[in-house]
Amino acid sequence: MIYQPRRTPIHEQVVVRGLRHHVTRWAGEDPGPIVLLHGWMDTGDTFQFLVDAMPDRHSFIAPDWRGFGRTEWPADGYWFPDYFGDLDALLDLWSPDAPVTLVGHSMGGNIATLFAGIRPERVRRVVCIEGFGLARTQPEQAPGRYREWLRQLREPPEFASFPSLEAFAHLLARRNPRLPSERARFIAEAWTRTEEDGSVMVTADPAHKRINAVLYRREEAEACWREIVAPVLYVIAGQSEFLPRLGEDGLPENMARIVRRLEPCVIYDASHMVHHERPVELAREIEAFLDRT
Repeated sequence: MIYQPRRTPIHEQVVVRGLRHHVTRWAGEDPGPIVLLHGWMDTGDTFQFLVDAMPDRHSFIAPDWRGFGRTEWPADGYWFPDYFGDLDALLDLWSPDAPVTLVGHSMGGNIATLFAGIRPERVRRVVCIEGFGLARTQPEQAPGRYREWLRQLREPPEFASFPSLEAFAHLLARRNPRLPSERARFIAEAWTRTEEDGSVMVTADPAHKRINAVLYRREEAEACWREIVAPVLYVIAGQSEFLPRLGEDGLPENMARIVRRLEPCVIYDASHMVHHERPVELAREIEAFLDRT
């Protein structure tokens, strides 16, 4: 059994900054699209469950980030500022004259909030789903980080293959008991390609698994967040696996001291993949946020 979309997706290819990007669109009455930004190892088309739960008047557009899904892989690896460059160029195509609403999950939520501070004139509203930033680092960690990065250049990481699409879908459902089997199958198809022998491979570039040579500097992230002028819906999963790793930094009361128009929101009985597990509840909160802002 596989999930049957209520709204028909449209798949397109656009070339941005020298890379062919895969884009999923859902047409609605509103001319200005809501831009959906997926997280690490995800793809744009798995926002389908959330889109199906939202009112039909909304238009949505969801790119696959570079090296994920059906977007091309760059030859020189991955550096976080490139996501800002890709998003900036994509918005020049989709909404050159008007600010947009960004809905981002996890890595996509971090990109959305940082971009909203870097380019505040381009962003009307932000929905940040489980995008807390990363744990603080210390300069003393740099030598070990560089050593590990060099080791991984010599011994590149890889993704495992799976004997069948059904086996991968079963793994997704087993890892996430809140995920219905039909959605697990839909996600499995979105995340993989089938080989001639029937096995499946994850479509993401294995280079994404390589450690970042540059330490995360939370102070710089906070400086960007302070420049946000758009209202931000800060969505936390009731059973978030990621929030506890940050200690107090990710708590909404602390984030609200940095982001001046932040509204906290908790989706209960959900873990990190909120948009896969509780799309109806998430859609309800997003729609209310859109109405009041």
